[in-house]
Amino acid sequence: MQEFLSAIRSDASSEEIAAIPIPEVYRAAHVRRDEVGMFDGLESAEKDPRKSLHVGDVAVPELAPDEAYVAVMASAINFNTVWTSIFEPLPTFGFLDRLGKESRWGARHALDYHVVGSDAAGVVLRTGSAVRNWKPGDKVTVHCNYVDDQSPSAHDDSILADNQRIWGFETNFGGLADLAVVKANQLMPKPRHLTWEEAAANALCNSTSYRMLVSKNGAQMQQGDKVLVWGASGGLGAYAVQYVLNGGGTPVGVVSSPEKVELLHEFGVDAVIDRKSAGYRFWKDEHTQDESEWRRLGKDIRSLVGEDVDIVFEHPGRQTMGASVFAAKRGGIIMTCAATSGYMIEYDNRHLWMKLKTIKGSHFANYREAWDANQLVCEGKILPPLSAVYTLEHVGDAAYQVHRNLHEGKIGVLCLAPEEGLGIDDPEFRAEVGEDRITLFRRHGA
Repeated sequence: MQEFLSAIRSDASSEEIAAIPIPEVYRAAHVRRDEVGMFDGLESAEKDPRKSLHVGDVAVPELAPDEAYVAVMASAINFNTVWTSIFEPLPTFGFLDRLGKESRWGARHALDYHVVGSDAAGVVLRTGSAVRNWKPGDKVTVHCNYVDDQSPSAHDDSILADNQRIWGFETNFGGLADLAVVKANQLMPKPRHLTWEEAAANALCNSTSYRMLVSKNGAQMQQGDKVLVWGASGGLGAYAVQYVLNGGGTPVGVVSSPEKVELLHEFGVDAVIDRKSAGYRFWKDEHTQDESEWRRLGKDIRSLVGEDVDIVFEHPGRQTMGASVFAAKRGGIIMTCAATSGYMIEYDNRHLWMKLKTIKGSHFANYREAWDANQLVCEGKILPPLSAVYTLEHVGDAAYQVHRNLHEGKIGVLCLAPEEGLGIDDPEFRAEVGEDRITLFRRHGA
């Protein structure tokens, strides 16, 4: 892979990159099937990704006709990598085994190790015989919607496909590695004004937020909408507040410290709630929620923006869903994805049906949505909330930060790139977008 790195850094031609032999092995972050039980008996918070994520050489798989090898310059940490690393809510080897039964090409994924990672920015090295729009040398980002285009269920909204998967979570050969295997319809142009690590941070969370708020498949946010955004300085929330601001709406960000309040103010969000300072206790105990606390949240929101919110951007799950359903205005919508505080949610259904509210689920994005979201990054209209960067050797430390919620925005991981700051092809446009704006989260995270 070092020969590929030298070629990439010297801007080698497509033909020159295509002439370099693909190695037999590559360096990758992975978990092992024989260690699935290593955390048995421990609470989730006690499980440590630093013990389960290994970095070492794995075999390069054969390339399918609709796939590409990508030299991964940088990747990023998402919650799904944390879940894989602590084997919750179940080990991901079951996903790989099911994929392995589908076809000859699927069988490659059912291994005794799982290469993780659902974000990447890098350079195409080879393309399969059926790939038309990409060639060796193309600089790309990778989105994680992995679909079989031969299934009719994939041809309206591909995220609804009956065999839709998330690359690097429900498939093997993910992005936290020096090389990745991706389908051609996962590839998108790399933003020319961003570094490798900045470009790698966006695809999963940015696309997810775009679908939830902007797409016809989500909330279809309108100008003037008030939007409550939980975790507004986190990986998903930092994109959400940008879409609300860009779309002429008013975000109400919820964060967990005065420092994060300051960060959001600098980011352009005026209405911010520090939930720790407010001391909300939505649950009286393990089984009972406190409606008076929901009402206090609603009062605090109205004091900031004058009315209840039209949309709730909901992803914490169990801890906040009751409050989210209550806080939405009559006829409002609660857009939900993930459930980082627990999957089994409770809410008072009277506040949903009697006030004609809607809960709508969302899961990543289809190719068109991911492409459109990526284009907004390319145009400098969406900024990467990158707060920290680790090397691949320290991927366990990076995952631990996300697992313990010790980070803001996104955490990047350098893979083949030897240092930060590489990959900028359009410094003039970067200056136009604004260095201080692009690196805001990094400066706050330093």
